[in-house]
Amino acid sequence: MTSTHQDTVTGSVNGVGASPQRPDGTIKVKGEFAYSSDLWHEDMIWGSTLRSPHPYARITGIDLTDALKVPGVYAVLTHEDVPGVNRYGLEHADQPVLADHIVRYQGEPVALVAADHPETATRAMKRIKVTYEVIQPVTDSEKAVAGDGAKLHPGGNVVRHVKIRHGSQEMAADVVVSGVYEVGMQDQAFLGPESGMAVPDTEGGVDLYVATQWLHVDQQQIVTALGLPKEKVRLTLGGVGGAFGGREDLSIQVHACLLALHTGKPVKMVYNREESFYGHVHRHPAKMYYEHGADRDGKLRYVKARLFLDGGAYASSTGAVVANAATLGVGPYNVDSASVDCWGTYTNNPPCGAMRGFGAVQAGFAYESQMDKLAEACGLDPVDVRIRNAMSEGSVMPTGQVVDSAAPVAELLERLRAKPLPAERGELDLRRMPGGVSNTTHGEGVVRGVGYAVGIKNVCFSEGFDDYSTARVRLQVVGGEPAATVHTAACEVGQGLVTIMQQIVRTELGIEQVTILPMDTSIGNGGSTSASRQTYVTGGAVQAACVAVRQGLLSHAAARLGTSGQLSVTGGKVVAGDGGVLADLVDVLDGEQFDETVEWRHRPTTALDPETGQGFAHVQYGFAAHRAVVDVDVELGLVKVVALDCAQDVGKALNPQAVLGQIQGGSAQGLGLAVMEEIQTVDGKIRNPSFTDYLIPTVLDMPPMSIDVLERADPHAPYGLRGVGEPPTISSTPAIVAAIRAATGLALPRCPVRPEHLTGT
Repeated sequence: MTSTHQDTVTGSVNGVGASPQRPDGTIKVKGEFAYSSDLWHEDMIWGSTLRSPHPYARITGIDLTDALKVPGVYAVLTHEDVPGVNRYGLEHADQPVLADHIVRYQGEPVALVAADHPETATRAMKRIKVTYEVIQPVTDSEKAVAGDGAKLHPGGNVVRHVKIRHGSQEMAADVVVSGVYEVGMQDQAFLGPESGMAVPDTEGGVDLYVATQWLHVDQQQIVTALGLPKEKVRLTLGGVGGAFGGREDLSIQVHACLLALHTGKPVKMVYNREESFYGHVHRHPAKMYYEHGADRDGKLRYVKARLFLDGGAYASSTGAVVANAATLGVGPYNVDSASVDCWGTYTNNPPCGAMRGFGAVQAGFAYESQMDKLAEACGLDPVDVRIRNAMSEGSVMPTGQVVDSAAPVAELLERLRAKPLPAERGELDLRRMPGGVSNTTHGEGVVRGVGYAVGIKNVCFSEGFDDYSTARVRLQVVGGEPAATVHTAACEVGQGLVTIMQQIVRTELGIEQVTILPMDTSIGNGGSTSASRQTYVTGGAVQAACVAVRQGLLSHAAARLGTSGQLSVTGGKVVAGDGGVLADLVDVLDGEQFDETVEWRHRPTTALDPETGQGFAHVQYGFAAHRAVVDVDVELGLVKVVALDCAQDVGKALNPQAVLGQIQGGSAQGLGLAVMEEIQTVDGKIRNPSFTDYLIPTVLDMPPMSIDVLERADPHAPYGLRGVGEPPTISSTPAIVAAIRAATGLALPRCPVRPEHLTGT
């Protein structure tokens, strides 16, 4: 049926632009939310994983005899029990489900046990006898590129090399500064461990309930390993206790399904904290060589950079991380010439992959350290040298891509500089001192420093990837009220997507009652909850599905009411163009339901030219800047971050309170990388796989934050929004380290900054 009526976007007090209560907020605060580790089945058994103690070794024998004798054991499995292909991986299927002949990192899964109790499974696991022939590990990514050491994979030890060549490569400069920078291996440190439950059906299939970031890519990898058709493996999202990139790769998924199908029983798996450190990827540690050339007034002429990212034993998403580090490696600055080479390597260190900031964090620490060096060499203020080179809308990236939406880099910095600085220390309060209530100082030996940094991050997937999401929206009368249900496979990992989807539906359909159905693979792909993409892409899909529903609804209303004028829906009423109420939505629906499923894509990107790195690689760019104020006890090497202020352009704040939460959370992770968080390895072995020795910021470490949220709409994005979650992680770390440098006068080319870096001990 066709109609000549016009419809308009509707509204709701709890719609886009508001900050309604999260539907999962209260139950999480009260401890009533069911996480995947809370899953229970009355007939379930428990799975456990035997892992390699060696970073690199050849397996010469496995004896399961004693493990199988343990009472209560249902199964002990090795690579020989994998019915499909014993390989998986996000970008390259190079990682065994269970090690076959070779282990390439400490913690690699070798065997599985299923038993009637988790302690029984652990006892049996310890009785598996594996003999190894230890091999000298490859642990240096720069040497891996050079070809030193064993070849870990058939194609060699380079996962990917990205070259960026922009402008003339024969540039001279009046002022040249250079440096070598290092970033340690950071962990996502989500509080909810890897966990899930696999439940076999009676027809050879399996249902998996799991905490993950990408249901459909999990499903693709699982069915390959199990040798089953896709319809036989169904995934439902369990309650997720944080992710930050660490759940994008598989952990328990295939293992739980293998055990469930082998035993015919539901199998639950939950990692403890130590196993979690071995069971997921981490942020790539990096070593980076930079050279900046500029005029005497600080105007950039060229940037040269070589970056080495250690991907560990398997590829994971290293290829994409390398592309980000390379394409964003100059930072949010205009430059005439750029030569950037970035390598991602295989080593026998722990596997590394996605983590909030995804390659931009490592590069950001280096280029912002360089900008401070350049300011000093030119006798300029660090903010002034950044503003002098700041990109803006219309700037050209080193890839040749024109930045075709707002890029208020200079404004972000100016806003931060204009903010009042925190007051000098007054009456003694140990809580505000480096070392806190441990009473290490009363102010003697404590100096203050201020530092600035700004960063750039791409939003959504890049380089021609078919990035889309699927959403189904149904409108009907429920309990005498108009109500909508939303179904997607986009994973809620704590970021608040469920709230955003409700807000979008309320805005587009003018109703209040919105139910979000469980995320599962019975609907089309929702893509990964990463790359700051879900509000953009799944939000776009939900909006598009709502528009389709609204068009059908208002066509129906126009025919039912006999009008051809402009109609809208607001407050559960059908409203004419002059604002007059024509009918209750409940009466218009009258038992009808409107149901639409939409597959939505953002504008396409293109692959990078392999020789020059030129191309329209990214959908959108996000920008954030920080000013950090620190107090440093130079005698003990202790640091207290006194203030960490931020300015960020978010395009459109769909949920202002959630935006502030993302900025605060991203800044906290940046603080952690600046002064405390690092997985420390020696010869490929992790030294600190616990929250006792791997430190993360607490409420006592996070300072007050003054945050400016700019809303410079992106015309290419739904509602003009811009991805929010990652940019604050990029600029917070270099700002804090810059402040420590300002306080101490030390070069500090590495993060995290540890006490011995400040005291020389």
